[in-house]
Amino acid sequence: MTSRKKFLIASLFAGAAAFLPFNTSEAAYSLNSEVKTATPALMTATEIGVLSYANPKFKNAANKDAILIMSFGTTYKETRAKTIDATVNAIEKANPGVKVVTSFTSHIIIDRIKKKEGKVYPTPEEGLAQLKKEGYTRVALVSLDIIPGIEYAYKRGVYENAKKDFKSVSLGTSLLYWQGQEEQRDDVEDFIKALSADLKTTAKDEAVLLMAHGTPQPSNAYYSVIQAKLNEMGYDNVYVYTVEGWPNLETVMPKLKAKGIKKVKLQPIMMVAGDHATNDMAGDEPDSHKNILKKAGYSVSVNLKGLGENQNIRNMYVSRAKEAIDALK
Repeated sequence: MTSRKKFLIASLFAGAAAFLPFNTSEAAYSLNSEVKTATPALMTATEIGVLSYANPKFKNAANKDAILIMSFGTTYKETRAKTIDATVNAIEKANPGVKVVTSFTSHIIIDRIKKKEGKVYPTPEEGLAQLKKEGYTRVALVSLDIIPGIEYAYKRGVYENAKKDFKSVSLGTSLLYWQGQEEQRDDVEDFIKALSADLKTTAKDEAVLLMAHGTPQPSNAYYSVIQAKLNEMGYDNVYVYTVEGWPNLETVMPKLKAKGIKKVKLQPIMMVAGDHATNDMAGDEPDSHKNILKKAGYSVSVNLKGLGENQNIRNMYVSRAKEAIDALK
């Protein structure tokens, strides 16, 4: 980084903070050396990337490690086995001897699975309480979120509330976090490479539509970043749209028409192929995305596969878990 750039950034933050890259698994901001009385708020603002906290109160406690995996969950048992369970198994395999607990954030999903299957998933808070009761002292929190949206913000809240209850606690990033800025890795490019086998088109009049969830949070902008990176990498006939955000299907359809697209393949870019994928995207109702496109004259095929079924994606989550575990130490 040039001296001028450092000066400009420091000026923007009224002399408070400058951008100093750490390695890709740690927070990427540190305070300017001229700052002598940083406030708690300023310190919080610098905390990005993998978060970790070591409580000096328990510094002499023996190390007993655990991983708490946090997912929204799904009531679709078959896709859960292929996606969430498969990812958890991959993380367990990569961390032999470390206790791994799977928790769901959706209370509705937890209740429905319990009623239908008799299987009980804890909430993250319940999972942490049980780990503390069992004497675990170092806990790595692993998120199965795609982007750092509302769900990831909840998981950060879990981290903040629990971090002083253990010798050390860490929180890994969502699947997509870094965008190649300031020497950080490019998660979006890695994500697209991981999906490359599903993004191929065989003719100029064929397109792939990737359905994401969407969020009212500013992190919804990740979908525009994905689209820009797709275009940069030569995937000109691949489009991202969302169920509950922007862009939506109506935003994308004029682009298909302008390019003379006649065949469309629909695929979710969600961890599981659950309700949104099965019903909103591929359902038989007239307002499903599949039928809206068919009514508009397109030939439509569906790849009803959650991201967790992709070995490359699972490997990325294993890497996120490793970063969280390493941050405990």
